[in-house]
Amino acid sequence: MLGQDVEPLMQSIEEAAAGLLFPSESDFPIEAYRFGAEEPTPSVVLRARGLPPDTPVEETSLASFFEGLVEGDDDGSGRFRALVDLLQRELAELRVYRVGKVDIDAFVLGRHPSGMWLGVTTKLVET
Repeated sequence: MLGQDVEPLMQSIEEAAAGLLFPSESDFPIEAYRFGAEEPTPSVVLRARGLPPDTPVEETSLASFFEGLVEGDDDGSGRFRALVDLLQRELAELRVYRVGKVDIDAFVLGRHPSGMWLGVTTKLVET
């Protein structure tokens, strides 16, 4: 239903992601992200970000993206698990896009019952 409000879920995602840093060569925060109503394919993601069509886009699985972050008994692992569980429970058709080569924009997006695509975003640095 297109009119369904996404704000409660966006708030829950913001709370689950608060203070989480995604580890790479530089650690960046994970932030709630609202993509919009158009299905996020690689070309749509590039266009939405204003990037050239030849920019590399890698699609990966949710499990692969969060690998090593959700295992363990520490508080950090528990918080990453809670975020992943929230995304899996509330969003359908989850997909992960890594955009770029060295300075990478990462998006974890899923379809809300309203038809909107939302999730989280972060940056990674991989040289």
